[in-house]
Amino acid sequence: MLIGLLTAIAASICYGTGSVLQAVGSRKSARREAAATARTQHGGPSLSSTAKAAMTWEFIVGTVLDFVGFGLGALAARLLPLFLSQTVISANLVITAVLSVKLLGIRLSRAEWGSIAVVCSALVLLATAAGAEGGGHTSLATHWWLLAVSVLLMAGGAVAVRLLGARAAILAGLLSGLGFGALGVGVRVLNGVDPFDLGRLLSDPALYAILVAGVGGMYLHTVALQIGSVNGATAALVVGETVLPGAIGVLWLGDASRAGFAWMAALGFVLAVAGAVGVAWFGAEPEGEAEREVFPTPPLPETLRG
Repeated sequence: MLIGLLTAIAASICYGTGSVLQAVGSRKSARREAAATARTQHGGPSLSSTAKAAMTWEFIVGTVLDFVGFGLGALAARLLPLFLSQTVISANLVITAVLSVKLLGIRLSRAEWGSIAVVCSALVLLATAAGAEGGGHTSLATHWWLLAVSVLLMAGGAVAVRLLGARAAILAGLLSGLGFGALGVGVRVLNGVDPFDLGRLLSDPALYAILVAGVGGMYLHTVALQIGSVNGATAALVVGETVLPGAIGVLWLGDASRAGFAWMAALGFVLAVAGAVGVAWFGAEPEGEAEREVFPTPPLPETLRG
């Protein structure tokens, strides 16, 4: 339990730091692009602008941290109940919020700090109440369903961003979170890991669900960081990667709390989600602020000033 908890905390730190660095790279790249060429006709970021954002050194370092976090998170998902591992990993919201003060110049309100305190308190409750993780043994048909849902979510998210533009920021964050949640479920049920069997591993649809959900989730999160509040997008991601995987872990994979501590686990889980939503609500930038920050209005020519 302790090793799994430390692994999840390390994954959270990597993800939180990576998110802020990716936001810095995304916004730096966006400022270099003219609005007409960096966005689609619906106001969303173009593939070109997203690709250029991925070439900044901040985004590259952030992506490396994401891969490290992915590996640590995958290990934590095998060692802890999903409602605990996913919630601890989602605490990267705290790291994101704190670092965004320094690197993005964002000022956190008392309500945001209060929401962060709620998340931290909830994690203590969950860590105290968590019991042993379930076995994760499911039928192959379930693995196929996981792959189909992952493809549907990621494809639907890409279409929504294309059609809704800047209005899809929170939706993109939520869908990216659902993708990362599907990734956590896939890691738990993956065949051919223990004991290692390459043939079973490569023939398991859950492996490809992990790839689709991981890559798609990273893309949608990148888009959300480009077009919306970094704290709001990350908080939506937290809800997506926590609620559904936690419920799946309890209902289908055999995850459980310690005897007599079910109420504490439930309270901690609800408070963690409520705290994340609080950060999203209080930390959301006013409509148009993110757009003005990423695509600032160019100065008037000298002849028109005054």
